[in-house]
Amino acid sequence: ILMAIAEVPLLAATDFAFLCWSSSNGAVAWGNPNEGGDVSKVAGKLKDVEKVQASNGAFAAILKDGSVVTWGNPVAGGDSREVQHELKNVKEIQSDGTAFAALRADGRVLTWGSDRLGGNSQEVQGQLTEVHHIQAAEGAFAAIRKDGSVVSWGNPLASDCSDDVQEQLRDVQQIQATRGAFAAQLADGRVVTWGNKDLGAVSRRVQIRLQNVVQIKSTGGAFAAILSDRSVITW
Repeated sequence: ILMAIAEVPLLAATDFAFLCWSSSNGAVAWGNPNEGGDVSKVAGKLKDVEKVQASNGAFAAILKDGSVVTWGNPVAGGDSREVQHELKNVKEIQSDGTAFAALRADGRVLTWGSDRLGGNSQEVQGQLTEVHHIQAAEGAFAAIRKDGSVVSWGNPLASDCSDDVQEQLRDVQQIQATRGAFAAQLADGRVVTWGNKDLGAVSRRVQIRLQNVVQIKSTGGAFAAILSDRSVITW
């Protein structure tokens, strides 16, 4: 006996609006109309939605064909017209709260939203190739390339790393972020941190113990690492 299975809708939210969507039935939004709660201008495009990412005040939807539809507060990424012609074959979108970063199937990254807080990646655009993962902090992004190197941009307090740190960012396996700092786990089990010193970037006091790390997790302002011996280090 064949039975029709109804598709379960999914929810997404900005700080001031909700979105209920499914790939077959389109999307309905409510809340502050200027912060993502009004889809009237893009409703006709919201067919075959695969994924939705939200910033503080805007939504970005990836469709089945790899194109992207955005709406909401332009300052928070609701206006993607400057890069719209390049938003093709997108497989992942991350948000740092005020900007979006889209990863294409060919490993290129495109950004839009607040220029100062991650939406403008022109200074590093030449390096944003062969990327396989993007991690967001508040107002900043870090991208892991296939060769294990890292490119970061956005809020200087979170994204800027010294030449010494940059030299250590080799064979990076994963990156976690607090609101203003990043922690990268290397293939050899060591950890490299950078960003805002008050939000987890300073790991000097525990650095000698950060060996054989198997996983890192974060809160808004701190990190915790599990070691292979099952012990936990925090900073």
